[in-house]
Amino acid sequence: MSSHSGTKAIVAALSANLGIALTKFVAFALTASSSMLAEAVHSVADSGNQVLLLWGGREAKRRPDSSHPFGYGRGRYFWSFVVALVLFSLGGLFALYEAYEKLKHPEPIESWHWVPVVVVVAAIVMESFSLRTAIREARPVKGDQGWFRFVRNSKAPELPVVLLEDTAALLGLVFAGLGIGATLVTEDGRWDAAGSAAIGLLLVTVAIILATEMKSLLLGEAPAPDEVKAIEQALVGDGIASVIHLRVMHLGPDEILVAAKIEPQTGLDLPGLASAINAAEARARAAVPLHQTIYLEPDLRHAATPSA
Repeated sequence: MSSHSGTKAIVAALSANLGIALTKFVAFALTASSSMLAEAVHSVADSGNQVLLLWGGREAKRRPDSSHPFGYGRGRYFWSFVVALVLFSLGGLFALYEAYEKLKHPEPIESWHWVPVVVVVAAIVMESFSLRTAIREARPVKGDQGWFRFVRNSKAPELPVVLLEDTAALLGLVFAGLGIGATLVTEDGRWDAAGSAAIGLLLVTVAIILATEMKSLLLGEAPAPDEVKAIEQALVGDGIASVIHLRVMHLGPDEILVAAKIEPQTGLDLPGLASAINAAEARARAAVPLHQTIYLEPDLRHAATPSA
């Protein structure tokens, strides 16, 4: 469900950003507004980012092979990390550079005064549609979590990325509108530069948040504590006396690796032990509806070491 919802949100965001980028470039060509150029490049960066997310989702579906025996699920995390880099460089740093240049040579908007205003309003409408789609698709996945907690805890990167990008885009349009409005009223191009600088700082901040979250997922995060507890409880029973220790890690948004040392009940022969392990694996898979790769090692609790 998270993969399907993420794809739908990405396609909506891509459609909106392509149209927005075109209108912003037209507005820049007519007015030479620094804020419009920063926003246009921002929309191009967002469009490229959505293509990268779609590519990552497609690559993650590749079957495991000898080179990648656990599959390609983490490809979705990698391409989401690349999205953060693109947003930081092509979006944030470019906007800050454009603001610096405009502060050195401030110029008022001398012609087509109404164009950037119309473009900002139209872009806000299109971005609002994209954000509404992302919110609607995220709600079933989010559950009772707050939005900030959802972004922090989600193991599927697409929806948090689109939510952050669309939110940043709307705020960036507000900054652009304020900068352009102040420039039109005062005929001082430094306000336009200030709008571009605000957009740049916003995008750099969002990029750092995204990069931090994707780095954590790339390094390997555990599932939610309730899911880990459910797996541990499910492993016990029908020949398994206890779980000595357990390690669970996401191999991708929809796949986890489960490794545990288990204490078998006394008196089991080899066929009985094998049957107990198979039953424990089946219970674990039923308890948490994610694709699970499970490795269970029988051991004696008094013989197990903490670091084993």
